[in-house]
Amino acid sequence: MTGYIMELRKLVGHRTLIQCAASIICVDEQGRLLLGRRTDNHLWGYAGGSVEIDEPVEDCARREFKEETGLTAEELTFFCVNSGPETHYVYPNGDEVSNVEIIYLCRHFHGEVRPQASEIEELRWFSPDEISLDLISPPIRPVFKKYLASV
Repeated sequence: MTGYIMELRKLVGHRTLIQCAASIICVDEQGRLLLGRRTDNHLWGYAGGSVEIDEPVEDCARREFKEETGLTAEELTFFCVNSGPETHYVYPNGDEVSNVEIIYLCRHFHGEVRPQASEIEELRWFSPDEISLDLISPPIRPVFKKYLASV
């Protein structure tokens, strides 16, 4: 959990927060996606997280990508905005959010794949046909539906 959201949680407890987030769908040369299995709900997703106060959205996406995967994003391409009722989510700890998420595609990156132990159980490359939506974290399923329809 980021500093800003952590501070808000001290004030509002588990009540619903509007959470602005930025994420990256990482695609390798073979068209596979790098997904991480989350430590909180044990489902798969791409790298991303909450934007800090005054942080540019692209910087947030790059920061979260580096923290969660160990990789450095070189070039980002805007993919979509994920928002609305489908993005409303209650985390296993009871924290509730309504997400507004900006998602980028990244096909150029470097570094060594290394999961962030506190948030990611494992990282794995998936071909699009291996991705089952029931194994994807609920608030980002609409993004996967859109991405899979585009490939």
